[in-house]
Amino acid sequence: MKFSTSSVVAIAALAGSAAAFAPSAQSLNRITSSLSMSTEVAEESKKRVTKKEKRLQFMKTESFHRRGFKDVREGVEKSMEEQFKSQLVDELTSNDFVLEREGVKVFLAKDFGFCWGVERSIALAYEAVEHFPGKTVHITNELIHNPEVNDKLHDMDVQFIEKLGDGEKDFSNVNDGDVVILPAFGASFEEMSMMNDKNVDIIDTTCPWVSKVWNTVDQHQRKGLTSVIHGKYAHEETVATISFCEDYICVKDMKEAEMVVDYILNGGDKEAFLKYFENAVSKDFDPDTMLDKVGLANQTTMYKKETRAIGQMMQKAMMKKFGPVDAKDHYWEFDTICDATQVSLYNSVNTLMYATSAISNL
Repeated sequence: MKFSTSSVVAIAALAGSAAAFAPSAQSLNRITSSLSMSTEVAEESKKRVTKKEKRLQFMKTESFHRRGFKDVREGVEKSMEEQFKSQLVDELTSNDFVLEREGVKVFLAKDFGFCWGVERSIALAYEAVEHFPGKTVHITNELIHNPEVNDKLHDMDVQFIEKLGDGEKDFSNVNDGDVVILPAFGASFEEMSMMNDKNVDIIDTTCPWVSKVWNTVDQHQRKGLTSVIHGKYAHEETVATISFCEDYICVKDMKEAEMVVDYILNGGDKEAFLKYFENAVSKDFDPDTMLDKVGLANQTTMYKKETRAIGQMMQKAMMKKFGPVDAKDHYWEFDTICDATQVSLYNSVNTLMYATSAISNL
């Protein structure tokens, strides 16, 4: 093929133009450096160990106990049966949970007693005391909210960690070789980490339903979500849960949830908002940026219907703000409600209503 002189000139010109768009060596170096930095950031993100993963590392140590001690189990089971068995309760349960004496009716809720998580916690604590005779045994908080059980632990010479106020505790009496019990509603990550660094045996009686909530807020972190915790910020379980969060806000009821939803949709007085929730949010919480993507979790003892209602309200707010298609990227929910608590509450209310009805018909 032959080219005219003008064609050759044109091709040369095009070649020159193409060279003008080619990256220079300096530009290529910047791009390579940028890509390298992006890769390093991504790798660093992958390497970052979450608090949940650190807890799992604690659990793998020989000094961390969650399964109890078979060598003393039989004796502990007999002890618990003697402590909690009641002839009156047996009589009530055998008579459809109603007993009448001299014109007085006594009603008993059908789910009276401990749930399996609490029974497990009590058994683990009692077994620990029996398994480590001669050792000083501490507990970081009340085992459960039951005076009889906590009094029994006092009688067994279990040392309750002193509370100093403002959420602080005095761990100075915990020494090498001691035993430390974590209660049914868990302990904060910081307390677990502290105990792991000490030469002590840790007895973790945390209810599996509570640790399920911790798994959920861990997922929130991985997805870049702010955790909205339906619970009381000062409750021991919620204190433990928020210690596994990065960004969080606690709402105790529908009123506070509505305040959060209103800020999501309309913004508002940031200073007043943070003042109201000052004890219920993570450090440096910014409602202008941290409420665009949220995940819901709860204190397991909160009422199921209210948690569900808060979830629906949050979901609707995200649909309204971001549209029905994109809402799924801004709200995430996983069921962390303890069914045993809900059944107990439901049957207690029904029993009360039935008893009130029976009295009104007298």
